[in-house]
Amino acid sequence: MSRKLRMGMIGGGTGSFIGDVHRKAASIDGMIELVCGAFSSNAEKSKVSGRALFLPEERCYGNFEEMILKEKQLPEDERMDFVAIVTPNHMHFPPAKMALEHGFHVVCDKPMTLTLDEAFELEKIVERSGKLFALTHNYTGHPMVKQAKALVAQGDLGTIRKIQVQYLQGWLSTALEKTDHKQASWRVDPKKSGIGGALGDIGTHAENLVEYITGLKIDELAADLGRFGDGRILDDDGNVLIRMNNGAKGTMSFSQVALGEENNLAIRVYGDKGSLEWHQENPNELITRWLGSSKKTFTPQSSDLYPEALKASRIPAGHPEGYLEAFATIYKNFATHLLAVLYDQNVEIPDYPTVKDGVRGMQFIYASVESDKNNASWTKLN
Repeated sequence: MSRKLRMGMIGGGTGSFIGDVHRKAASIDGMIELVCGAFSSNAEKSKVSGRALFLPEERCYGNFEEMILKEKQLPEDERMDFVAIVTPNHMHFPPAKMALEHGFHVVCDKPMTLTLDEAFELEKIVERSGKLFALTHNYTGHPMVKQAKALVAQGDLGTIRKIQVQYLQGWLSTALEKTDHKQASWRVDPKKSGIGGALGDIGTHAENLVEYITGLKIDELAADLGRFGDGRILDDDGNVLIRMNNGAKGTMSFSQVALGEENNLAIRVYGDKGSLEWHQENPNELITRWLGSSKKTFTPQSSDLYPEALKASRIPAGHPEGYLEAFATIYKNFATHLLAVLYDQNVEIPDYPTVKDGVRGMQFIYASVESDKNNASWTKLN
């Protein structure tokens, strides 16, 4: 690598939680630097945010259209290499489309788009442009999630029979959206969130983790969605039965009204030779159980990890690796791929979520909403 990659950011201004996470994660491995941004739909707020991040005044833009057009006009050795989109859902597709069509690579938050039609269109745009697109399903970046995926892929667990996944939060147990709480307000608004509430916000993480670890696809589902918050249009709770494309069965539970829960994402995968269990709130341990043998717990420092897990671990034994490091793995793998493209180098394509994962997430949302409307009837994802 002869230089750092230059990142532009759309959204993520002062007071943003996820924008700061992206900036910190992108910087962890020293491969990326922030050079410009359109940090708010309000031009003055955007420029104030840029100044607070010590960016040059001329690289703090009033909106994403201005940023993309002006960055395109800069010399190739100065302009941004890619853009990170960290806005609410309704503002994912427009800047992603424009950036790709103007020759910029894209990293985007999930769910990928506001609608399924937008997801299909964005997939075509990515293919036409030849540019890279990464989706920040950050939990796939944990070393023990990589180990779980490798255990399944290598056949260690045998044929997968059963899957249980949950993502439980309690932060919307009260009507925060009625108190000018920014993060709550847009998430309960279908014009900004799309047709899924908790379903899109955290249910897609559960769906993605299932398909990522098992290598299988959800073929059909039966969803029962709840709306417990007073006056809420979108779901804030849900239970889903899933059938995988190999015949395996599964259950999924997600909620943002599970009082007392913080970020209780957990998955269990059962095969005919062994099983595994991983909890996001204790991410450094992967519990496995084996037919005719004892329980074994993997950690990032275990001596018998698969290479995929070893590559994702950065910290000496006994030190916790968590949320930021998992996010950073997505950025590191994307950056490794992008540098190979920019310098015309051959490289085995690193493991990170792509536009196809984004389409799967939107198909999951739409199938779940359709199933719920029909009294939890079985509904195909495609």
